[in-house]
Amino acid sequence: MSSEHARQPVTMREVADAAGVSVATVSHVVNNKEGARIGEDARQRVRDAIHELGYRPNALAKTLSSGTSNFIGLVADAIATTPFAGQIIHGAQDEAWKHGYVLLVANTEGDPAAEDAAITMMLEHQVRGILYSTWFHRAVTVPEALRETDYVLVDCYEAGSTAPAVVPDEVQGGRTATELLIQAGHRTIAFINTTSPSPAQEGRLVGYRSALEAAAIAYDPDLVLNAPSDQEGGYAALDHVLTLDATAVFCHNDRMAMGLYDRAHERGLTIPGDLAVVGFDNQEVIAAHLRPPLTTVALPHYELGAAGIRRLLGDPNPSGKPILIPCPPVIRASIA
Repeated sequence: MSSEHARQPVTMREVADAAGVSVATVSHVVNNKEGARIGEDARQRVRDAIHELGYRPNALAKTLSSGTSNFIGLVADAIATTPFAGQIIHGAQDEAWKHGYVLLVANTEGDPAAEDAAITMMLEHQVRGILYSTWFHRAVTVPEALRETDYVLVDCYEAGSTAPAVVPDEVQGGRTATELLIQAGHRTIAFINTTSPSPAQEGRLVGYRSALEAAAIAYDPDLVLNAPSDQEGGYAALDHVLTLDATAVFCHNDRMAMGLYDRAHERGLTIPGDLAVVGFDNQEVIAAHLRPPLTTVALPHYELGAAGIRRLLGDPNPSGKPILIPCPPVIRASIA
């Protein structure tokens, strides 16, 4: 029989749909998992669906006497295609390997159907658990299928729930960026924030204000500007910054700082001689190659991935709140 006419294998999801149960229930029946609380009626429906559909458990499932494997899943919306956020995968992979696990990665590009298929595949492979990650810090709704196994949210969280999560400490990051400028002697510090509502927008502003307060510098709302979080946003904001007599600027991200640099150079200003600048994110393709190289605060993507694995494998978190991962400073040459 040619491959184009070959019958596609029946999946565990199809068995679950036919039996009217969850994928996890089918998995428990197939693997004879001890202690699984499944009624005899549901068990029989699963057996009947297996027989009628011709489902064949894969070889991996047949060998799993414990009901779990040495795989951990990572489902991401786009981080595999973003240069700096791909470090989440790197951190998770390294930490999983330390504990004897192999990482299964699915990049869904935010497609709900692809996401559901990826989670189903991982459940069929009896993963130890799943990390669910987004390429920028935001609130998410946890997919129902994810609740059928242990999971940890990475770089995201579910509002109003105790779902396990690890996220960047945006407040600490904003405070650190501002402190770098204060420690260099600056007292009039502008903050160019993003126009996009997000934990980063809110948290970095809180951190900025906290650093000013700790240094006994009065908060001036006129020194806080909102701009699109891209190069053009930073470029357009500089002229306004200069009307404020600011000697230093904290930019919401490195792309905004790059635009600020462009406009400063056009106006004949030197960095850091005329204006000190700090960015955020540590996108090395930008920050390390500006002239002068940009001092910034890093998003801790590698540590987010590693911490997600540790949380999944049992690191305690009595608070029930998302675990905050510090954002470290990266000192270069943009502060006098």
